[in-house]
Amino acid sequence: MGEFNMEDMPLPALFEQAQKIHLTATDSGDVDQEVVRKGCKALEKCDEMISKLGLFSTNETKEDISTTNLKYLLVPYYLGELTEKVAQDDRMQILKASQAKLKEFISFCEAMELVPEEELQTSAPDGPNSLVDRRALKIARFKRQRAAESKLLEIKERKERRGRSTKAAALSTPIEAGEEDVLDDDGEEEREAWFTTISLAVCKAFDLLEMLKKEEEMLRAFKERQSKDGNKEFYQDVLDDRAKRAEAWHRDAAARVQYTRPAEPITCATFAQDVLEGRASVSQMHEHKHQPLIFGPASLVGGNPTSERERMAAQVFQPSHRLPTMSIEEAGLKEMEIMNTWQERNVKLMEEANSAWYKESRKPGPPEEDDEDDDAAQDKARAWDDWKDDNPRGAGNKKLTPCG
Repeated sequence: MGEFNMEDMPLPALFEQAQKIHLTATDSGDVDQEVVRKGCKALEKCDEMISKLGLFSTNETKEDISTTNLKYLLVPYYLGELTEKVAQDDRMQILKASQAKLKEFISFCEAMELVPEEELQTSAPDGPNSLVDRRALKIARFKRQRAAESKLLEIKERKERRGRSTKAAALSTPIEAGEEDVLDDDGEEEREAWFTTISLAVCKAFDLLEMLKKEEEMLRAFKERQSKDGNKEFYQDVLDDRAKRAEAWHRDAAARVQYTRPAEPITCATFAQDVLEGRASVSQMHEHKHQPLIFGPASLVGGNPTSERERMAAQVFQPSHRLPTMSIEEAGLKEMEIMNTWQERNVKLMEEANSAWYKESRKPGPPEEDDEDDDAAQDKARAWDDWKDDNPRGAGNKKLTPCG
């Protein structure tokens, strides 16, 4: 941030510089404390000048405030948010100063009818203070904050589009003297943007005020405990509490280790659903049996029917189709078992086929028998050849030939 002289600057320029410092401090977490203090001084100077000029009055409403002066309503909010970021040894003083400026901003917005009715009801002393009401209020506040941010983004985009259209029109058609203000007449849009910014600031101010109140309560309790027991005893209690938490965590880890071991896979979807919903444990997996569904009254489903009337009633409530006797997982396991048995059998057959005794030829018989068999085969082959010579192919079909 550049150096600037606050005494010689007018209110608009001073507010612009302070707004830039506030934007830089809120966007980045680590900001130079000298810049933060300079921003606080600039905002305090703006607040003093606004009071001297009498820009606002409690008798006015939001419709009576001019569009140019609407932005100065944010000075107490900027000052309260920037004061909270000041680093100082006495944190309690910083918290009180920041809360005072935020309350001043909320009070003035309430007088201007810029605070929602539900916020006023909750902030009242006799208002609802239950957890459910506070949660509902936070949700409603968050929705208002999101709506305000979306509206500001929409106004910004709309203004940029209009600016591009104006530049394009200026390039195509020359603008005569006195027509510049007509092309840039967006007073209503600017007023809407400032009211939306104030609404967003109100939501953030309520959230920041609640956070500062909680921090103040914690700091006050810490100081009371510190003054009562002393630093040494207080720090020793903190260390003892941490040691007890660590011991409890390690003690519970021994009980949790049995659940970290991998369990056998669950093959039944029904049993897996029972485990997930807490009706069964993983250790009961081997004892689980899938039972088919039984329809009907609880008196019939829960026990075995004894009389003929109960048996007939049980048959009435049964479905018309046959129910499955096993689950899909059990059927798959059964098929897997059959497939494994078939593969083992094929492996055994292949081993037998490749064994030595299977490859051996048949035992040779006496040489006289082999010679006799060979002579008979040769005689049969010669007789067949002679017959084929005497009876050529097609010799018995002379009537079918053209010249027959």
